[in-house]
Amino acid sequence: VQLQASGGGLVQAGGSLRLSCENSRGTFATSTMGWFRQAPGKEREFVAAIRVSSLLIRYADAVQGRFTVARDNLKNRMYLQMNNLKSEDTAIYYCVARVGNLAMSAMTSPTQYTFWGQGTQVTVSS
Repeated sequence: VQLQASGGGLVQAGGSLRLSCENSRGTFATSTMGWFRQAPGKEREFVAAIRVSSLLIRYADAVQGRFTVARDNLKNRMYLQMNNLKSEDTAIYYCVARVGNLAMSAMTSPTQYTFWGQGTQVTVSS
């Protein structure tokens, strides 16, 4: 599975960015998709995940209410709309995938995802 994340950049605090992830291997429609991030000197952390049918979505507490994840199964793309960005959102954001529906409790674990994209840098200036 090839995952290509894009849309990162430099933005001022309070601004918005929209990340996009394309799954080019044709398994997108049957995969749980997600976003993780890693800031310098910190552990990789869960951001958001969305199951195959979009009926189950999970967010990290730190982004709840500010970030929105969505998917378009016809376009093989997942999106992360990030609003009201804060300096602590600065990180490399990774698109991840796992064929099939993950259990709700498993969606936040990085070890549950089989495929990882190369990451896109998001920098929020204060």
